[in-house]
Amino acid sequence: MEESSSSSELKRPQFGTRNLSDPQNVFQHNAWDNVLWDEKQVEAAEAKLKLNSSSFMDEEVALKYEKEASQFWDTFYSTHENKFFKDRHWLFTELPELCSEHLESSSATDATKASAPCQLAGFRILEVGCGTGSTVFPLLEANTLKKSFVFCCDFAPKAVELVKSNPEYDPARCHGFVCDISEDNVKFPFPENSLDVILVIFVLSAISPEKFSSTIVQLSRQLKPGGRIFFRDYGRYDMAELRFKPGKCISEHFFVRGDGTRVYFFSQDELRKLFEGAGLVEEQNVIDRRLLVNRGKQLTMYRVWIQCKYRKPT
Repeated sequence: MEESSSSSELKRPQFGTRNLSDPQNVFQHNAWDNVLWDEKQVEAAEAKLKLNSSSFMDEEVALKYEKEASQFWDTFYSTHENKFFKDRHWLFTELPELCSEHLESSSATDATKASAPCQLAGFRILEVGCGTGSTVFPLLEANTLKKSFVFCCDFAPKAVELVKSNPEYDPARCHGFVCDISEDNVKFPFPENSLDVILVIFVLSAISPEKFSSTIVQLSRQLKPGGRIFFRDYGRYDMAELRFKPGKCISEHFFVRGDGTRVYFFSQDELRKLFEGAGLVEEQNVIDRRLLVNRGKQLTMYRVWIQCKYRKPT
């Protein structure tokens, strides 16, 4: 019997396990991990970045993209709905504590005293920037023991609307809400120091760099002692950064796409400073330098992502 795609995804190995030892074999697989760049490749990337970042966007134009950021993302989700992102089943290999069998129940409110389903949960998760639910619904599917409760937010109302309209959305196990986490003093639907895991996956890059620090500090306050933030986002010299044309650069490593959405490309050091500056302890901070292959067209594409895990001290 053929294994279902979701089951296959759940069992796949962590990233970084498929290495290209012989360049002649590059088209044998669709992706290779830990691909080392030689000096010429680094120089070529720096030259492309120097060209597309040679001048910054006019401040007034850049301000427009800041003020209308949620509108641009709302339009994005209205256009693509749930057809753009694949479900992130890979999360369970990178963060096994998200699976039912790994959940460690923390203190949960007694059923007779609980006023909301989330208060009965022994494990509480927040996904920031939930989009159309590519993480939320795999989480609900995986946690069949119902020990967990998933909060999910996005600052694009259309995204939250799409999540709530999904037939798999269960208010007894999940709560979606509109929220801009880059704002000061956000009113979350849960108390501070109450979350076990916060997922920040390809989200921080859409926020203005000057708001990174306050955003991470605000999120860290929501974690209970021992709770973790799991982060994954774009790294420096990623293919997407090098493809931008001149005129699209807002500031260093911060660009605007053709649809008006923005994206920042991180370094490991700055992420370390951000998270440790918020009082969190580093458990993981690694570069996923991957070579993607289009075997049909014989094309190679170099992606650079950074994956981190930081813990709130007990």
